[in-house]
Amino acid sequence: MIWETIANIPLAQMMAFIAGGLVLNFAPGQDVFFASACGIQGGPRAGALAGLGVGLGVMMHVTLATVGLGAVVAAHPGALRAIKYAGAAYLLWLAWKSWRAGPVNPAARGSVRPWNIIRRGFLSNALNPKPVLFLLAFLPQFTSVAWGPIWQQILGLGLIFVFTGTLVTIGYGVVGGYAGHVIGRRLGVVNKIAAVMFAGLAIRLIAK
Repeated sequence: MIWETIANIPLAQMMAFIAGGLVLNFAPGQDVFFASACGIQGGPRAGALAGLGVGLGVMMHVTLATVGLGAVVAAHPGALRAIKYAGAAYLLWLAWKSWRAGPVNPAARGSVRPWNIIRRGFLSNALNPKPVLFLLAFLPQFTSVAWGPIWQQILGLGLIFVFTGTLVTIGYGVVGGYAGHVIGRRLGVVNKIAAVMFAGLAIRLIAK
């Protein structure tokens, strides 16, 4: 039913939506830097799993936007601030753990449990309030009552956005993993680099 509604959206409108989403996905932001940092620290597999976790976080925001809860959250600045500071605190905790981890053991790269990495990626995105505002501003621009129920259009477009964005973020994580392998082999400072990136994300989240 949802995809039947999505099929009613004109091709030009759909292509504009996909292009706009990809521009956002490829632009370096919190999700990209998080997946890259996880890749640098844990290898290509860890970077890919972090990207998958981020995608699950975006899926949560799409679900909230579909049922209208995103609008409620966006209307209460106090709730947004609370989520923002919780996200920053989580990123700082990751930075602290990475800084104290010491030199990288090449044999240990990629040995972290997959679910732990996915969970970290999910929390990194879920505790970032900006996706709520973005989805509420972006998705409705490509909908029309003439094409079917609005909630079905928002959900369908959101799923497409999640799919393309997750692929892009996974790609960044994998590239970061290979780059981290080279950096770790030559300098042995991979965890320190990841810690700085996590701390930078926390500061960026609070500053905006």
